[in-house]
Amino acid sequence: MDRRRLAGLIALIPVGTALLPGAARAAGKKKDEPATRSPYVPIQTLLGTTVRPDGRRGSLSVECGLDIPDASLRERAEASMPRLRSAFAATVRTYAAGLPAGHPPNVDFIARALQQQTDQVLGRAGAKVLLGAVLVN
Repeated sequence: MDRRRLAGLIALIPVGTALLPGAARAAGKKKDEPATRSPYVPIQTLLGTTVRPDGRRGSLSVECGLDIPDASLRERAEASMPRLRSAFAATVRTYAAGLPAGHPPNVDFIARALQQQTDQVLGRAGAKVLLGAVLVN
């Protein structure tokens, strides 16, 4: 079979499924089931500048997210994401600037500081900060 024809057929698959009646598309879904959203809210990687043992500049990167089981608080957090990200970035930048050369980062301190920022920005407790990876390069 010619590759161009195969590519053309593959490109038509989404169009064909969009033309199916709604009942056929929703056969696998029940109307009674509410759409559940994940309680996890990801946050972009946070970066801060630090000093490496040889005196050159290095970077501290922190991957994190929020676990928010309460739906109303999750909506508030998603609406406040620019403020949360700004507070988190300032915290990581400040910590990285004071990190002594050649020392590993204190992950517990970073987690506590980010949790304080989260509670302050959202106005109440209920969102838990989850740290993924904390790297110094």
